Amino acid sequence: MATSWGRARLCGTLLRLPGTRNSAGTGLRPQYDAVVIGGGHNGLIAAAYLQMSGVNTAVLERRHVIGGAAVTEELIPGFKFSRASYILSLLRPQVYKELDLRKQGLRVYVRDPSSFTPMLEDRVAGKPPRSLLMGSELEDTQKQIAQFSLEDARAYAGYNALISRCAAAIQPLLDTAPVDIPSLTYGPLKQRLRSLPTVRALVETGLKLGKDIPQFYELLTAPISRILHRWFESEPLKATLATDGIIGAMVSPQSPGTGYVLLHHVMGELEGIKGAWGYVEGGMGILSNTIASVATAHGASIFTEKPVQAILVDESGTTRGVVLKDGTEIRSKVVVSNATPDVTFLQLTPEESLPKEFIQEISSIDYTSPVTKINVAVDRLPSFLAVPKAEEMPPASYMAGTIHLNCEDMAHITQAYEDASRGIPSTRPMIEMCIPSILDPTLAPPNCHVVSIFTQYTPYYLRGGKEWDEEERNYYADRVFDCIEQYAPGFKSSVIGRDILTPPDLEKVFGLTGGNIFHGAMSLDRLYLARPSALCSGYRSPVKGLYLCGSGAHPGGGVLGSPGRNAARVVIGDLRRPQRRR
Repeated sequence: MATSWGRARLCGTLLRLPGTRNSAGTGLRPQYDAVVIGGGHNGLIAAAYLQMSGVNTAVLERRHVIGGAAVTEELIPGFKFSRASYILSLLRPQVYKELDLRKQGLRVYVRDPSSFTPMLEDRVAGKPPRSLLMGSELEDTQKQIAQFSLEDARAYAGYNALISRCAAAIQPLLDTAPVDIPSLTYGPLKQRLRSLPTVRALVETGLKLGKDIPQFYELLTAPISRILHRWFESEPLKATLATDGIIGAMVSPQSPGTGYVLLHHVMGELEGIKGAWGYVEGGMGILSNTIASVATAHGASIFTEKPVQAILVDESGTTRGVVLKDGTEIRSKVVVSNATPDVTFLQLTPEESLPKEFIQEISSIDYTSPVTKINVAVDRLPSFLAVPKAEEMPPASYMAGTIHLNCEDMAHITQAYEDASRGIPSTRPMIEMCIPSILDPTLAPPNCHVVSIFTQYTPYYLRGGKEWDEEERNYYADRVFDCIEQYAPGFKSSVIGRDILTPPDLEKVFGLTGGNIFHGAMSLDRLYLARPSALCSGYRSPVKGLYLCGSGAHPGGGVLGSPGRNAARVVIGDLRRPQRRR
């Protein structure tokens, strides 16, 4: 399991977010219109939309706290961590607006600059090591890039414009279900007409891309290394940009399809600013709690500590509800699962109710994860060698965004990947370090801070099939801290406590199969019409009344909200047209 330690013995108290109803409330009824399995952000969004449409809905969460991976936990007294997911950008504007999250009190701190990559360099003529600082102001970013290459500084504007156009073009696809091929090709006329909106979104994307279609196709299929080598020559810039193409994936910059993963991570917006990322005040759990408050305000019931044992399916192949681990049966017209496809179909659904070819398809999903997340409490901010002390730069002017370490060269990232491919935790892991308490003082005691350290690459099993134990976790975390110490001497002595989540820990704590933060690889063979499977891409499953609403469904991982919103809309339409359910 995950570990935490500190200078003093810390018990690791956990924060229960308000707005949830526990088993002690005895409010659980034997029947609902809809049951949502899992109280992650997509499950809560689905519940909100269902309840707002008059569908009596209950959410059943396995853990003691709602939010899934978007959760706030007070692991060390006084320090509130976004324990898994830790920054926000991708949440769809429609969700913000339709659930009126801003009016509900959700506050987000926009990060600018967005990225800080310090170098490990020997001092030259008394000057500190260089760093690459990137933000929303194009000219400022170009000046930073010019330290490494004047040609790259000039090319960056064109690259940024292309990526922005491609990201904008695919927006319509995010907010609708994938094209319903069966209905469109051989369904009755009414079904074909109902499928037209999904076709319209696909056509709109093509029209928006226009002359960029060849570059977009390359972005979808090529390794991010090939794309970046074509645009740029300086390694610090290429390595920094490459991180968005490999984050959360057990792939290297040379892996085909990593261009799309990059696109997936730059297509968001925050406070109306395209591509901006930010920190939710109070941590990511506040986002989940705010969504839950909307759902409960409309009448939804949300229960924690209610693990589901199985999905009930009758002889006709129709969902009838769920069975909890304590044996309690809850009947419902539909079941909407926010769990991974593996958990939903291979663990909770009776095997005999699913076609063999479907089981084979779901069994072949790649859940390999390279991620170990380390949450750290510190008593002071790190002091980076790459920041001139004489300039006394405010911390927020360079440390408010993502701090990229061991990212001076794509070769470093490739080597880290190759280590993990051999069952060895990376000797110099890729590190993305965020300090949200710089902008949000509610997260830590005065003068102290919380640090999120997202690292790659670590295997699920160590060499020889060995499982992670306490010694291995701490050995790896010490290695990460040693790396940080090289860039910011004194960091290790500032640490009060830490929480280590390897891939098996992410699976155990958050239900993420394999520790994969996306509910399955975001590879081209598992996107759009094939997410999670070509036999189940439109949120419906082969079992009548059973739907998938988590990140394993279109359009994929991240705190998007699209899977929850889109799935709810499909469910609502099917409930209004019972004969349409399949």
